[in-house]
Amino acid sequence: MLAHPGDFAEWRDAARGLLAGGVAPEDVSWRSADEGASLFGGTAPLAAPGTVALPRELLAMADRVICHRDAAVPARLYRIVWRAARDLQLLARRTDPDIDWLRKADKAIRRDVHKMHAFVRFRRLGEDAGRESFAAWFEPDHRILRLTAPFFQRRFYGMDWAIVTPDARAIWHKEALVYGAGGTKDEVPDSDVVEDQWRTYYGAIFNPARVKVDAMRAEMPKKYWKNLPEARDIAPLLAAAEARVERMREAAVSMANPLTDKWRTRVADELLLDDDIQTLADVARAVDRCNRCPIRCNATQGVAGEGPADAQIMLVGEQPGDQEDLQGRPFVGPAGQALDQALAEAGLDRKRLFLTNAVKHFKYEPRGKRRLHQNPTAGEIDICRWWLDKERALVQPKLIVTLGGSALRGVMGKNMSVTSMRGAVHELAGGAKLVATIHPSFLLRLPDRTRAAEERAMFVADLAQARALAA
Repeated sequence: MLAHPGDFAEWRDAARGLLAGGVAPEDVSWRSADEGASLFGGTAPLAAPGTVALPRELLAMADRVICHRDAAVPARLYRIVWRAARDLQLLARRTDPDIDWLRKADKAIRRDVHKMHAFVRFRRLGEDAGRESFAAWFEPDHRILRLTAPFFQRRFYGMDWAIVTPDARAIWHKEALVYGAGGTKDEVPDSDVVEDQWRTYYGAIFNPARVKVDAMRAEMPKKYWKNLPEARDIAPLLAAAEARVERMREAAVSMANPLTDKWRTRVADELLLDDDIQTLADVARAVDRCNRCPIRCNATQGVAGEGPADAQIMLVGEQPGDQEDLQGRPFVGPAGQALDQALAEAGLDRKRLFLTNAVKHFKYEPRGKRRLHQNPTAGEIDICRWWLDKERALVQPKLIVTLGGSALRGVMGKNMSVTSMRGAVHELAGGAKLVATIHPSFLLRLPDRTRAAEERAMFVADLAQARALAA
């Protein structure tokens, strides 16, 4: 008798006792407490749980599949582990009826988990001692709350919340996650003040030219619509899609960046030979005409390093962004502004630093009127390393601070983990030291305010360490 359907620990302990006692699957009747008493009387005493060798993948799948709502799941899982204890290759036999059922049930659970991650909508309840609280109602196909609650704990760590389902509820309060009995939809507010903003956002990102109704309904089945605030807007948006597409066709096509055309069509001066590059000004002129890799073809201009030729600290970023490409200077966009604030808090004067990038041209993907940043490849970083080495040789900094993984590869010449290098001082050839940290753009992408504050404090501490080392 299982008191809590979907509780893997309870089922596992019972299965271990049965396996230890040598009880065959056909001799076990599995029942849940809500089914009432067994026709054959009470639960038989189990043997003391023993050690059973089972594939780790099978245990992970059983942990998920036990949440399936099919009443036959505990019995079928026990038959599979009984067989797997005697045949360690059972899981590899995909045509076996038991294994085929197991994989299909696991797929159904994982899909249900994915849908819950995507379609839970929280309603604001209020605020207590500066901490907001929210609640959500959701009706999953299976008993998956135990599998999904840790996801919401990580994502919404800085607020209190409750997720209520018909089977159980999860409550995150004062940084503790607890579970309780199921509930009803009436326990959660129907709406809140944020939903109008969310509906406005949803309408703004709706692209009528790319909508595929069948694909949308496959990813967002209609059974979830009743709990989604944006669902009431889907039908009007679909109905107006054709007219909106026609208006988009009639709208004037946006002009290309005039600076790009100007620099692309100009007659380039004679290229400087490597031996002719003797100063940082020579590097800037030569970088602008570099055609060693394809990135230069679409960029507005090359962006060389900037700062005093005798700077003690060199900061190396990844590559220029949109604003850097247009202005021809490193770190002048949003990431540069975040960097400037962190430098000020760390006691560093940007005017006394040499700022540059591992890659000297902006790599991007056109998306309408926007240019979306693309990460440079390892090959592109390696090709551009010649320019970075030239700047290092001319500036001869005492300390190099790499911002992100691409910068670290540009300096080291091979892929290195920022996490493994961070927090220590590393010696480089020629006597310079290296400190590795994150790129400031990483701070701009963090949605969680608590984690963003923690990461920013660590970033400022890395820069302060660099200042102390240089001093």
